[in-house]
This record gives sequence, C-alpha cells and structure tokens, in this order.
Amino acid sequence: QVQVVESGGGLVQAGGSVRLSCVGAGRTFRAYSVGWFRQAPGKEREFVAGISGTGGSTYYGDSMKGRITISRDNAKNTVYLQMNNLEPDDTATYSCAAAKYVNLGTAVSSTRMYDYWGQGTQVTVSS
Repeated sequence: QVQVVESGGGLVQAGGSVRLSCVGAGRTFRAYSVGWFRQAPGKEREFVAGISGTGGSTYYGDSMKGRITISRDNAKNTVYLQMNNLEPDDTATYSCAAAKYVNLGTAVSSTRMYDYWGQGTQVTVSS
C-alpha cells in the first residue's frame, strides 16, 4: 500500500512556473506508476502527465504538452511535475495518483487504473 501527498501549489502569475511534488510513503514506490491529474471547478478531471515506476517512460496529456515535464527520484520516493509558461486556464486542483503497475502504457490516462490518490494541491494562475 502507498500513500501519496502533493505539495508545491500556490498563486503564480501568467507566464510563470511551478514545480509540484508527489511524495509516496512506502518502500516499493518504484513499483508504482504515477499520474498527475487536474480538475477545475465545473470541469471533469483531466489527465496531465504520467510516469512509469522506473522513470523510463513518460506520457503527457494534450492540454499542457510542451509546457510540462514529469520526472521522478525513487531514492526520494518523489515524482515531480515542472510546469512552465502557465496560463489562467491552468488554474485547477492538481492531484497525483499511484497505480500498482510498473508501466501503464496507453492506460496511463485512465483514472480507473489508479489505486491511491492524494488530496490535491491548488494552483492558481493570475492574468
């Protein structure tokens, strides 16, 4: 079993950058794929990015592709989401989730594949 906790959100101006962190509690964190999702008020949850347990495979959703980078440091049980050139439409609650698969492949964007979810961290982008 794994618990994940997000941090790093806050208020940022348009064009700015934020790095989110997702820390996993558990000795086998490297065996879990991790995904980042976001949800804005009145909108459905949206896949942002995913990474395999080893970090060797990364996946990106269309909405932020080219402006984000996902990475992980398994020695620190941490997955990072670096977000650049943020826009007001990026305002949302960002959540990370862990799945009991080393590599989800194309299923990485499906919320049904994830077993453990964090509480989320708010990112607000001002214009």
